[in-house]
Amino acid sequence: MQTRTLGHNFEVSALGLGCMGMTFSYKPFPEKEQSIRLLHAAVDRGITFFDTAEVYGPWNNEELLGEGLAPYRGKVAIATKFGFNLNLDGSPGWQGLNSRPERIKQVADASLKRLNIEAIDLFYQHRVDPDVPIEDVAGAVKELIEAGKVRHFGLSEAGANTIRRAHAVQPVAALQSEYSLWFRRPEIEIIPTLEELGIGFVPYSPLGKGFLTGKIDQSTSFESTDIRNAIPRFSPEARAANQAVVDLLARIGKQKDATPAQIALAWLLAQKPWIVPIPGTTKLHRLEENIGAAAVELTAADLAEIEEAAAGIKVEGDRYPEKLEAMTGR
Repeated sequence: MQTRTLGHNFEVSALGLGCMGMTFSYKPFPEKEQSIRLLHAAVDRGITFFDTAEVYGPWNNEELLGEGLAPYRGKVAIATKFGFNLNLDGSPGWQGLNSRPERIKQVADASLKRLNIEAIDLFYQHRVDPDVPIEDVAGAVKELIEAGKVRHFGLSEAGANTIRRAHAVQPVAALQSEYSLWFRRPEIEIIPTLEELGIGFVPYSPLGKGFLTGKIDQSTSFESTDIRNAIPRFSPEARAANQAVVDLLARIGKQKDATPAQIALAWLLAQKPWIVPIPGTTKLHRLEENIGAAAVELTAADLAEIEEAAAGIKVEGDRYPEKLEAMTGR
């Protein structure tokens, strides 16, 4: 697989693997051995960039990657995240944001142990904490970089002003935020800011939490514990309205002998050379399908056709419940 550079010198595979769903949000979860086999298969097929966080589980997602990627230490890059007060009993969820410098350093030490690595390749602030100046956050990560515990600093779902302020203290290698053909808000202000500052972009949910694969429709039912049950964009009515986006991807896919998911990922890759999507999956055939997107070439005419058709589609439903949306764009 081709590589791309985040920031100035962080080289990773053009597609990464989002690992959240292996232990968090999308029950039922696969057996640990199955997930480890998938991690190995990803490396064997050229993926070198893996995404996790302490809150995924909590903790056991990092432990999974620590065990599963141990044979490839030094050959792959692992990104993890800080920024929450986790539930004291270890149950899923959190008790609020916490990006105080002392907390950041505690998380770094604990994550290093769970991941079984000497340095965290990319350490993201998971969500901006309005109670802690971003300069203090960037300063704490800068100290971790100087101590050799972290290699690169990242932000997630941060606003343009926050990105600029953080970058002035410690260069930001990457921003991770949602971006796809059905969520294009970052194009307004975020992507121009990243381009100006030389910061990479790591889109999560590049397949719209599965919707852009074409395998979800108005009649699809989710497990009771599935996070999509609480997302307005996944109401049956919204799914029916948003089928137009999938139909567009399928139409282009027929022209390119590709699936809707592959077109969705290829479209992202075509936007900027410093964009590295991290589709998540727990299934080998989906992993192989996603990797196939890196070989799909969209011409200028293809992109223009997609742009013209997408301009006529109004995506229905918010991407998050109001409480979670309020934690983004700060």
